[in-house]
Amino acid sequence: MIGVLGLEDGTRIEGVGFGAPGVVSGELVFVTVMSGYEEALTDPSYAGQLLMFTYPLMGNYGVSGDNFQSDHIRATAMVCKEIWDRPLHHRSNRTISKFLEEEGVAGISGLDTRMLTIKIRNQGAMRAALAVGDRGEVSAEDVVGLARDQPKISGLDLISAVSCKRPYRIPGDGPKVVMMDLGIKRNILDSMACQGFDIVVVPSDARISEIEMYEPDAIFISNGPGDPQQATRAIEAVKHFAGEKPIFGICLGLQVICLALGAETYKLKFGHHGGNQPVKDLASGIVRITSQNHNFALLPESAEGTGLVITQVNANDGTVEGIKSNYLGIEAVQYHPEARPGPLCTKERFFSSVAKKIETRRR
Repeated sequence: MIGVLGLEDGTRIEGVGFGAPGVVSGELVFVTVMSGYEEALTDPSYAGQLLMFTYPLMGNYGVSGDNFQSDHIRATAMVCKEIWDRPLHHRSNRTISKFLEEEGVAGISGLDTRMLTIKIRNQGAMRAALAVGDRGEVSAEDVVGLARDQPKISGLDLISAVSCKRPYRIPGDGPKVVMMDLGIKRNILDSMACQGFDIVVVPSDARISEIEMYEPDAIFISNGPGDPQQATRAIEAVKHFAGEKPIFGICLGLQVICLALGAETYKLKFGHHGGNQPVKDLASGIVRITSQNHNFALLPESAEGTGLVITQVNANDGTVEGIKSNYLGIEAVQYHPEARPGPLCTKERFFSSVAKKIETRRR
């Protein structure tokens, strides 16, 4: 098979197709992790996006399924320089190309991903289209036209497609926490469960009355794909429970909390996607390396008058990475403390803080 990638700026590149044949479109973003392609591809926050890996070799340790962050591949397609289809890792049970084929997801390799990464850094994340199949079937596809014709990601409701459809429980002996699933990663659930919480996960469209039915000790807003403005029910929930219950959030959850309290968000030029983002704690001055995956961020000046305090910033570009309100019992981070993929420098610090704050509020 061949693959043909088209970008809205007119770029058209032919490469080697793998995975499942078909024509797909979405936003092309790059991710800088050197390993962890299983985790990245199955991260629900990548819904609606063609995921391009800057590290040149993918598939070298195969696919085991042990580190999936959801039940399926959530990225729209995979873009990379080279794949290796003869992995020798003892936990591998299939190749990366077989994994994509089974999931019905298209992939393309043999591209100059360095050139494409520089293009996105200069021009910003772009709408893109990918056609994969036999040369006679896809070589004539107008992938550039398809890229230009699709709506921008800000106007899409990607959250409902990756959220759970009905509530479920992860039992524990500790305080009860209702977690709103906007596209939650498994390792966030695992990290919360390790704190002993009695967890109830509810869909992104859960009503306030449904959440109240569980009599939670705290509310948690998860990560997820796309524009936080699309998370209307979660915004309503934060508005309702702020000051009444402790509220915590990760990634999209931080943005939702900020919108609910009257702040504003904006779309980053090319987002933060990778496992090497430095985050500075403003109180201690300590910089920690974090895993991140988001396209939107809090507009810093809009936090004034909301009761929120900015606690952490990105050491590269100054974007907001942490907020809190002691009065309202709110704490949220823009990065992924649970990682997968990426460093775990902030995992214990964040989830232990969540546990302590909930216990303090219960007393």
